Amino acid sequence: MKIGTPKEVITGEARVAMTPESARQLQKLGYDCAIESGAGLLAGFSDATYEEAGVEVIKTAAALWKASDIIAKVRQPNEAELKRLNKAKTLISFFNPGGNEEGLELAKAKGANVVAMEMVPRISRAQKMDALSSMANIAGYRAVIEAGNNFGRFFTGQITAAGKVPPAKVLVVGAGVAGLAAIGTSTSLGAITLAFDVRPEVAEQVESMGAEFVYLDFEEEQADGASSGGYASVSSPEFREAQLAKFRELAPEVDIVITTALIPNREAPELWTEDMVQAMKPGSVIVDLAAEKGGNCKLTVMDEKIVTENGVTIIGYTDFPSRMAAQSSTLYATNIRHMMTDLTPEKDGQINHDMEDDVIRGATVTHQGEITFPPPPPKVQAIAAKPKEVVPELTPEEKRAEEVAAFKAQTKQQVTLLAVGGALLLLVGLVAPASFMQHFIVFVLSVFIGFQVIWGVAHSLHTPLMAVTNAISSIIILGALMQIGSGSFLVILLAALSVFMAGINIFGGFLVTRRMLAMFQKS
Repeated sequence: MKIGTPKEVITGEARVAMTPESARQLQKLGYDCAIESGAGLLAGFSDATYEEAGVEVIKTAAALWKASDIIAKVRQPNEAELKRLNKAKTLISFFNPGGNEEGLELAKAKGANVVAMEMVPRISRAQKMDALSSMANIAGYRAVIEAGNNFGRFFTGQITAAGKVPPAKVLVVGAGVAGLAAIGTSTSLGAITLAFDVRPEVAEQVESMGAEFVYLDFEEEQADGASSGGYASVSSPEFREAQLAKFRELAPEVDIVITTALIPNREAPELWTEDMVQAMKPGSVIVDLAAEKGGNCKLTVMDEKIVTENGVTIIGYTDFPSRMAAQSSTLYATNIRHMMTDLTPEKDGQINHDMEDDVIRGATVTHQGEITFPPPPPKVQAIAAKPKEVVPELTPEEKRAEEVAAFKAQTKQQVTLLAVGGALLLLVGLVAPASFMQHFIVFVLSVFIGFQVIWGVAHSLHTPLMAVTNAISSIIILGALMQIGSGSFLVILLAALSVFMAGINIFGGFLVTRRMLAMFQKS
């Protein structure tokens, strides 16, 4: 079978669904590859590089659609493209099935199988083909770059001979894939970054990236996102009011706002109202990544950049991934290639459209003349963070009882060990000569004292291997110290060497450990 990639027909779209590298991987699955002439030029891939990778370059879109069994595209196909489908063809593309009823009906009438890349379920096994996340990652990164391009100051704070420059304060609304990418970029540029999300499980992710999570003083328990495939769900009116009140409080303080909040198959929720824009400082920037779905900001204009009367720049571009076409195409083509790997389990160049497979079933919106959208929930849901277990606080009486019980158990254990050890020493003493017992008692005491010394060292300074080697070294040192007063010069020399070498092992181990720990600390 042949996989073909036509040139995108939407004006300004620079991405392409096949790269020379992905074509090589598809050929290993047994497929022939073809591309329309010029399809990869805007992403930096010439026809010559495709030919070098063994891809057939076809001059026109009509010829490519006719010659290909599988069509891989980026953007939602238009009516003219859908009319080129038939029963023998499979289309893999972004399709917007929730808002493209006419497209679904036309694909059904043509009998084609359509795989919508935005419908890939968010489960662990499907991460490698999650094109929505790949593009959202790029959009989040690019949003910060666009904000910096329109912001008149540094992101990072500086102290210079000309004066002190305060750091920019960035608020990211929505901590999904795009939001986390924006947070990572913002913090790496040195800005003070705040983030908000309705899903409580993302707070730890946000804080681990160096940002501050904005908490609401609100008691309602929010859905964890697992039941909605890893996406946010609709909030209650009371929660929304508390959320807006918090944003109004933050609006005069922040310099840059990046909104990423989307709910599948719905208009984007309005989170940044007109009065919040008016409360922002002149020169502030809003980047609305939800502009294509109506925008999270009341004043956002789709595909445009506007400046309000109070000097706030609002960016409503919808082509952030296309503005980084080479990177976007590489990631998207890899997502397509992984999808084809699942569709070709035998690697024989033939599609096996297994509707029992969670990933394939979830992404398929039309199959053999039937509309299969919306899909059933995946058997394996997105994994949410486990809620922290609340340990009940003990009363003083209960604490005292626990301490007494622990002390008794420890005392019993120590007495038992001493009794057993003493009995064993007596048994050995009955049969062993006096010279042996002298050395044996020194050895036992060395082991005991060395163990106690190592047991008291803070665990953060150990690896398990280092703890064992230090214990052995301590035994050697204590044994050597017991023998260093011997009358024999050879024994004194060997004891001194033992102390010296074991000491190097212990102190050198701690020195190396400290240097290793320093590698993971912020300077």
